[in-house]
Amino acid sequence: MEKLSKPAFEKVEPAFGSSITYKTYNKDHQNNSNTFWHYHPEIELVYVNGGTGKRQIGSHLSYYRNGDLILIGPHLPHCGFTDSLTAHEAETVIQLKEDFMGEGFFDTPEMKGIKALINRARKGIVFHGETKRGIGKKIEALKEMNSYYRLLGLLDVLKLLEEAENYTILNAHGFLLETELQDNDRINVVFNFVKQEYRRSISLEEIADIVSMTVPAFCRYFKRITGKTFTQFVNEYRLVHAAKLLHEKQMSITDVCFECGFNNFSHFNKQFKKFTGKSPSAYRTELKYAVTS
Repeated sequence: MEKLSKPAFEKVEPAFGSSITYKTYNKDHQNNSNTFWHYHPEIELVYVNGGTGKRQIGSHLSYYRNGDLILIGPHLPHCGFTDSLTAHEAETVIQLKEDFMGEGFFDTPEMKGIKALINRARKGIVFHGETKRGIGKKIEALKEMNSYYRLLGLLDVLKLLEEAENYTILNAHGFLLETELQDNDRINVVFNFVKQEYRRSISLEEIADIVSMTVPAFCRYFKRITGKTFTQFVNEYRLVHAAKLLHEKQMSITDVCFECGFNNFSHFNKQFKKFTGKSPSAYRTELKYAVTS
């Protein structure tokens, strides 16, 4: 078993002369190192131009196609959205503190809507269709602007996001993040462990021991934080990875089943259909004809 990576608290430091952090990663030089679960006090806006991949935000797990536009609130654990298989053109990441415009700025009447957007983002928001593509272009255009016009452009982007109607709240059922750093670290240890070890059986005894808890205490803690049982979370992680493999790899469905950590093909089929509404074969067939998301 690989040595567990420590849960990452990401320290975000804007470039000199700027109050926001703006980074781009392209398909030829993929160097976004935040592939593990991490968190930070900054709000994060991510635009993935093209490609497919996995969303892993809080207790939410899903698969995206034709790029992604995501707004993540402060302290909400998440994982990197691109990898070598994503086949994206570029990924743009913007990070900003809630008070990046000064304390009380978003309390002004003009900023009331954007403040509500930021509050919604505490559960994670994904934007779809033309909203995703149109605002995504504006996000990428910020790269060529100086710091002053980039700031104005970012406020414009936030206003467009606030007015958008084509979006989904990712953690609609809630994700409770504890305020104590110890609890942040604990849930990140669990998420990172699942990310590394989902292909094998993970017992409750093993994961509870890793975070120094009894099994009953861990089960109560995990359900309180994520709204899901640990077994449900692990299975959803496996199913999202299965969806990714069905789209990106020329593998038999049986091989996908075992590659994702399921040891019973019938059980895998049943769980996949329950999770996506389609059998694995129907899901793969539909992907071949999908043009937009």
